[in-house]
Amino acid sequence: MKKKIIILGGGFAGVECAKHLQKKLSKSTDIEIILVSEDNFLLFTPMLPQVASGTVQTRNIVIPIRTIIKKVTFYEGRVRHIDPVTRQVSLWGTPEKPGITLEYDYLVVALGSETNFFGMNDLENNAFRMKTLNDAVIVRNRIIDMLEQANNEPDPDTRKSLLTIVIVGGGFAGIETAGELNDFLNDAIKYYPKIIMNDISVKVLEALPAILPGFSPKLAEFTQNQMIQRGIEINLRTAVTGFDGNIVTTKNLDDQTTDILHTKTVIWTAGVTPTNTVKRSIFKTEKGKIIINEYLEADGYKGVFAAGDCALCIDTSTQKPFPPTAQLAEAQAKRIAANLYSLIKNNSMEKFTYAPRGQMAVIGKRTGIVSIFGLNIRGMMAWLLWRNVYLKKMPSMSKRARLLMDWFQDALFDRDISRLKIMRANPIKEYETLQVLDDFW
Repeated sequence: MKKKIIILGGGFAGVECAKHLQKKLSKSTDIEIILVSEDNFLLFTPMLPQVASGTVQTRNIVIPIRTIIKKVTFYEGRVRHIDPVTRQVSLWGTPEKPGITLEYDYLVVALGSETNFFGMNDLENNAFRMKTLNDAVIVRNRIIDMLEQANNEPDPDTRKSLLTIVIVGGGFAGIETAGELNDFLNDAIKYYPKIIMNDISVKVLEALPAILPGFSPKLAEFTQNQMIQRGIEINLRTAVTGFDGNIVTTKNLDDQTTDILHTKTVIWTAGVTPTNTVKRSIFKTEKGKIIINEYLEADGYKGVFAAGDCALCIDTSTQKPFPPTAQLAEAQAKRIAANLYSLIKNNSMEKFTYAPRGQMAVIGKRTGIVSIFGLNIRGMMAWLLWRNVYLKKMPSMSKRARLLMDWFQDALFDRDISRLKIMRANPIKEYETLQVLDDFW
């Protein structure tokens, strides 16, 4: 009977782990590798802001998983329960078929994360996200909708609130989103004769004393100065306490004073949290993340590994968790694949060690920042380097060609301002599996 390795999650960690396992076990006929993902594609999340700004098309930053892992059994589905005691994973059903339960010998949990609103329900209900492909498309449609409404709005106060875009979070996602949307607005207003750039306000709210934590202070300062010069307002030590769809309430963390901002659009990029599937599992967790040992195994469960945003991976040099990046997830995935191979072959596993290769971000107007090999690069050179790195990460020539064409067209032509209405289907009902699931608890 074949031994089964199940990988949960189709993000950078899950797909990278599957790629390395299928290569290492290509000649093993007694091992089956299974990958479970809610989507049938790998999403290049660092490019979501470019989708929101219309720089690239949606299909060009997604890669079908089946084209990457051709020797792996793939299930498109949502994970309902993980039971490391009976070594079973159950998947939600759909209207077309009931859920199923899969048994495993080895397990890799790489379920990523979801947006964290820190218990603020009004923000969760009214703010926009920048986490998925659908989020980016919705944000783009929202920005165009605000321009359309503001162009014919006679009341100056209402027009101002329509044209005020607030991004909460000064990390990678927030800064890149602010830069891309500001560029998009600059390009688009030529088609709206009653709007001038001074009518538009793009604001970034960050609770920390500086933007881009993890980057060198010089690069963070350069980024802040560049964005301010381009008309983006950055408010540090400013925490958002609520948003009702019309008014954002904030608190200054230095003097504890409160303030309000009139806006119709808040984009939340200020935090993530592990998925509920991981939180309600019986794994030992801390702040929702699975506690893992130096081999990336879940504490107390041999042969069960965790990687990416759902794993608590501690940097031994600082005794603090590593920041959740795609680079870290891929490094963990490679080590897990190697350790799984060692387990199967009855060899000793190796401890996980990690040294970040560098960081990079684009901040709009053909400008970027890069910190790599101890060097700090900024400006157009960094922007070109960013594009080169992500172009090489595309696993197929067709996707690279499509992405290059998008960038080439963006350099030559104005961005499309069509607002595509999305017809939303009825929510998918979650069906019980064929088996009774009470024994999972």
